[in-house]
Amino acid sequence: MSGEDAPWWRSAVIYQIYPRSFQDSNGDGVGDLAGIEARLDHLVDLGVDALWISPIYPSPMADFGYDVADYCDVDPRFGSLADFDSLTAAAHARGLKLLLDFVPNHTSSEHPWFRASRSSRDDPKRDWYIWRDAAPDGGPPNNWISDFGGSAWEWDESTGQYYYHAFLKEQPDLNWRNPDVVAAMMDVLRFWFARGVDGFRIDVLWHMVKHPGFPDNPWNPDWVPAMGERDRVFQTHSTDQSEVHELAAAMRAIADEFGERVLIGEIYLPVPKLMTYYGSAAAPEVHLPFNFQLIGARWDAREIGRMIANYEGALPAGAWPNWVLGNHDQPRIATRVGEAQARVAAVLLLTLRGTPTLYYGDEIGMVDGIIPPDRVMDPRELREPGYGLGRDPERTPMQWDACAHAGFSTAEPWLPLGPDWQTRNVAAQAADDRSMLALHRQLLALRRAHMALAIGSWQALPAAGDVLAYERHHGDEAIVVALNLGDTPQPTALPGGETLLSIGGGLSGGMLGADAAVILKR
Repeated sequence: MSGEDAPWWRSAVIYQIYPRSFQDSNGDGVGDLAGIEARLDHLVDLGVDALWISPIYPSPMADFGYDVADYCDVDPRFGSLADFDSLTAAAHARGLKLLLDFVPNHTSSEHPWFRASRSSRDDPKRDWYIWRDAAPDGGPPNNWISDFGGSAWEWDESTGQYYYHAFLKEQPDLNWRNPDVVAAMMDVLRFWFARGVDGFRIDVLWHMVKHPGFPDNPWNPDWVPAMGERDRVFQTHSTDQSEVHELAAAMRAIADEFGERVLIGEIYLPVPKLMTYYGSAAAPEVHLPFNFQLIGARWDAREIGRMIANYEGALPAGAWPNWVLGNHDQPRIATRVGEAQARVAAVLLLTLRGTPTLYYGDEIGMVDGIIPPDRVMDPRELREPGYGLGRDPERTPMQWDACAHAGFSTAEPWLPLGPDWQTRNVAAQAADDRSMLALHRQLLALRRAHMALAIGSWQALPAAGDVLAYERHHGDEAIVVALNLGDTPQPTALPGGETLLSIGGGLSGGMLGADAAVILKR
């Protein structure tokens, strides 16, 4: 497929925005839609192609927007539908696509649907959620555990049954085996597509359907408390049921009705199972099942090289890969591997075959914030403190400049600023052509200038030690990438060529410098 006829999302770079933390426009310490619109030129200057915004729907914020109380409106904290329309128009005017988060697995317990469902066993919406009688001993129906710890079942005294919640009790799961639920949620997709949305990231797609018999999940014999309570069991019966693929295909059919739109599925599953969410030629599903392997991988050249090759080899015919280094649920890459290797990681992310997603702040090398106990906001940390499961550190406000509150707000931000905001910020790095921001701009410019990097094929090259090397091809163009994932120089044999980019000392005398990377055009 040539660059001219490839769908836009194949060559695109997606930029994830956590809206509470990107830019506050009204001085309440919380980011909003008008703030995002005010910062669109940063995305243009950076060189990304699309922005994905985490949930902005009306919500009690028990899980900061992932507890949706109305799927077809905007929470006043973030603005209004008019603000959303303004942002969409402004993004499109700049050539940027706009993606929203779709949260289909569960609603807020304050959603009118759930209020009706729990009002009576005879209410027409009772079966819109998952209700079960107590076990013979009066306890929960089975041993399923919430992802945030504790039983996934909550007793409702007024109607004398338990309801299921894979996450917080304030997030009851919808019953996707009910056709009325399916119809209502598909209309939500149509509502936003008609409003100009270019695609969706689908939250916890693999959770949406549960085993109809609700059997106990198998216990995990290797569980230790540090893993978190969720992992006491394998989620064999509470996730990844075969029927979810029919629903994903139905969502895809709606997306296709609206033209060149994209669906990205959040799916934390092993690669063989992940591949099934591409669907088939007859029944395509999501365009991009999120590939999170780089987030959990040991930072080792040989291991990552095998992982890339295995992933490439597992892709179904015609399927397009994707890569991500971080998101709102995972520690930042600069915290995981250090500042020097975070630069190497940026080269890796933006030169692999596939659609990369860049998490806000990673373009300036933001690290995890330090959250004092009295400032913890994340419900997972509040429920299971001390295990390092909290997600606040990777959600701290964007660091724009060295002014008060990092230019994010005129008021105290909802979370503390990162520890280095006065020196690590967009304004400071924009003036430094050796900064992390400059590196990202260079890499994104190279992707635009060279189709081999944007949509070309991938092939591993021989390498040893801490070096990872590969070649990208498109037509007559061949580009070589070599990365040193270690902190000592490494012998490296590469074909000659024009140097397009070099960091960390680059390549000299057959040695690739410590924490170095090079991109060569043959």
